[in-house]
Amino acid sequence: MRLLYLLIPFFSISQDLDFSIKSIDEKLLNDTNAVVRLDEMKINILASDRLAYTICKVVTVLNKKADENSITSVSYDKETKIRDLGVFVYNAEGGEIEKIKKKEFKDYSAADGFSLYTDNRMLYHKYTPITYPYTIAVKYTIETTDTAFFPPWYFIPNYLTSIEKSYLEIRYQDLDLKPDVKEFNLDNLLLEKSDDANSIIYKAKNILPIRFETLGPSFRDIVPRLAFRMKKFNLKGEEAHVEDWRDMGFWMNEALLKNREILEPETIKQVKELVVGVDDNLEKARIVYKYVQENTRYISVQIGIGGWKPISAIEVDKVKYGDCKGLSNYTYALLKAVDVPSYYTIISAGKRKVDLDKDFSRLQGNHAILAIPYKDDYYWIDCTSQIHPFGFLGDFTDDRLALVVTPEGGKLVKTVAYLNEENYQKTSAKYSIEENGSIYGEVKMQTGGIQYDNRFSIETKSKEDITTYYKDYWDNINNLQIENIEFSNDTQEVMFEENISIKATDYASKSGNRMLFEINAFNNNSFVPDRYRNRKMPLEIQRGYLDKDEFKVQLPKDYKLEALPQTIKIENEFGQYSASYEHDASTNIIFYSRELFIKSGRYSKEKYSNYRSFRKSIAKNDNAKVVLIEESK
Repeated sequence: MRLLYLLIPFFSISQDLDFSIKSIDEKLLNDTNAVVRLDEMKINILASDRLAYTICKVVTVLNKKADENSITSVSYDKETKIRDLGVFVYNAEGGEIEKIKKKEFKDYSAADGFSLYTDNRMLYHKYTPITYPYTIAVKYTIETTDTAFFPPWYFIPNYLTSIEKSYLEIRYQDLDLKPDVKEFNLDNLLLEKSDDANSIIYKAKNILPIRFETLGPSFRDIVPRLAFRMKKFNLKGEEAHVEDWRDMGFWMNEALLKNREILEPETIKQVKELVVGVDDNLEKARIVYKYVQENTRYISVQIGIGGWKPISAIEVDKVKYGDCKGLSNYTYALLKAVDVPSYYTIISAGKRKVDLDKDFSRLQGNHAILAIPYKDDYYWIDCTSQIHPFGFLGDFTDDRLALVVTPEGGKLVKTVAYLNEENYQKTSAKYSIEENGSIYGEVKMQTGGIQYDNRFSIETKSKEDITTYYKDYWDNINNLQIENIEFSNDTQEVMFEENISIKATDYASKSGNRMLFEINAFNNNSFVPDRYRNRKMPLEIQRGYLDKDEFKVQLPKDYKLEALPQTIKIENEFGQYSASYEHDASTNIIFYSRELFIKSGRYSKEKYSNYRSFRKSIAKNDNAKVVLIEESK
């Protein structure tokens, strides 16, 4: 299987490179932390189950912000072999200062900290720089029988990284082995491309760096990159022929899931007893989900077909743990035992919403959940969570295209979205200001949607951690003391309520016979996006939200109101903000009402400054002060 051209010594690949920093074009050194001198990958597809590729990457690291380049890690397993691994380090003048051979790498299990066992391993080395700049060159060859995955190809690997030369070459023995290629964001790239009977080649030079911008799209959405797929591929001995997502789902069902749902008769009997007298499928599913939450725990198990095949339901039932695949398959098996249909589902999980590519079917995603059909809709459950309410996904898997695997094949379905006002927080507070500037009072917060997801797990923390959490959350209140805390988690309505009693010294400041304090003590939003003179990226707000606040503030008896902030109301395309104040002189109480609504959406880069101005106005008014004056005695 080994190819001669892949075994040419390292320096024959890079001997034409001048490694000194003086040889780098000045424009590539501006506004950058690292310069990629050469990023080269050569792939040779020998068969539907035979693939080899060589990587050669040379990076000049200009400062410690780019020291991630000093780490070399290469994964392998029984089907994937690493050949000819070496690392070379050069000083600013281009002289070699260190050479690291394969035998000097540390060999680790590629566990993620939660894995009980895994058959994936990793060779790892970290170079410790003595001075900057330095250049690190890495070269290795991979040979594998797994052809379901191609190594990703990004023309720019990171923010603030420029590229001297990028080169990708794919060779294949015949047209049946030619991979499909999908291009992303190549419009502004100076690119040479060729596509002939036996090869596909991409070349690019002198690529300027991309700067991170606050509230911009994700890196993968803006960076020039390529995706690959083979319609005929092999995964750990399982052959596949996949033209579209329907085919992918059918193959997964047959090759990865078939007969994995079998349970012991005793378990089937037990789960059926749980739903005796319950006819509604959704209520049955709720009971089964609770059973799984109470009787299993999540742990990563990377054994099987590349981390894609779940361990059997019988095994999960026996050991009472599993990864996302195993727990989803186990829950599917339990639901099947009580005649509730459900579908194993593959999704890209994470706080940022990432869709599976709807017109480019390939093995994607990093997580498994379940879809339960009910009355022409789907209820989604994440079987790894021991605390999430039934049917609530939260921001880990919400609002993105996922692959629902059915016996008839796969289909892409959008998971539930929590939109704008659904992500709400209502804060009600009663507090008093003392003559010495101290504050004491009670706060009630109710949250739903993604704001629920951000807060409901507080109740699972220790008393010490809870106290620390609130001190961080209300960091605008110095000397804060938490007197009492009560929680109420309504999992049916998916609403979390927090009731907190607080006190703090020196909240209000005194100057002569005057006292000043910020009336918005408990939802003070000071966020102002960074300023850019020449912004490049559009503005993206992935999730909208709604905050409503009502405060009743008792003023000290020996002080009277001198000045209140102005009532304000702002409405624009990004949302709205309002704050109003009413003083009852007879009781010396101020009633404060505030509402902040931010809409999700993507806006042109020209509108960013308008959004920033909007947020500045919010921050300014949230910090507005009430002025009191001491009454003459």
